[in-house]
Amino acid sequence: MSVVIACYKWVIDEADLRINADLSVDSSKAKGKISDYDKNAIEASVQIAAELGGKPIGLTFGDSMSKNSLKDALSRGLEEAVWIQSEEAASADGRVTAQVMAAAIKKLENVSLIICAEGASDTYARQTAPRLGALLNLPVVTSVCNMQLQGQTLKLQRKLDDCLETVEVALPAIISVLPEVNEPTIPGLKAVMAAGKKPVTQWTGKDLGVDLQPRVQAAPLQGYVMNRKNIILQGEPAEQVQQMVAALRKEGVL
Repeated sequence: MSVVIACYKWVIDEADLRINADLSVDSSKAKGKISDYDKNAIEASVQIAAELGGKPIGLTFGDSMSKNSLKDALSRGLEEAVWIQSEEAASADGRVTAQVMAAAIKKLENVSLIICAEGASDTYARQTAPRLGALLNLPVVTSVCNMQLQGQTLKLQRKLDDCLETVEVALPAIISVLPEVNEPTIPGLKAVMAAGKKPVTQWTGKDLGVDLQPRVQAAPLQGYVMNRKNIILQGEPAEQVQQMVAALRKEGVL
């Protein structure tokens, strides 16, 4: 049976972040969630697996808190989940994340398609799919906004800066999808209840034999405050233009 893998990440809910007076970021009361963009990847995997007559499996790499993601992910139509648990995941860079996930994928059989989001909603680094392609020696198509399965070939539409590009890729392959690709399903009560009975495989970084030491470390995080200039323009349009020019000159812009 064909296996379609949905890669996803458990992240801090940005709505719960607070900026302190000294511009430090307070995440002490922030809850976690599946990255918003990864919900599109999960939905895409469920849809394509149904067309292939295969099995959609979720794959995530995270610390102990990411265990909370499993039931949510499985309630969205995935049949199984693979959780790579490691406290080092919180500081993992793109290289470590890709190596861990690639090692896990190699342990799975009959993988036809690996679907990632274009980027996670916390970092949006856009590294996972390309790095997996290099490690697994599989073709990669990024920025996918539309997809159609034709036998063992995917016809994909890519959203670029100034145009849409249509490409075809033979399976097995790796793709990263944009939010436009679908509308994620909102799980109902029945799906949530059923999710608790679905199988979960748990591995650690040591089980996979992967070096978890990152080569890139995050610098201190600081909030950003924009000081706005409240310029009120009055009169006719010509007068407003003169007022604006005068204000810009006063600020040294002109």
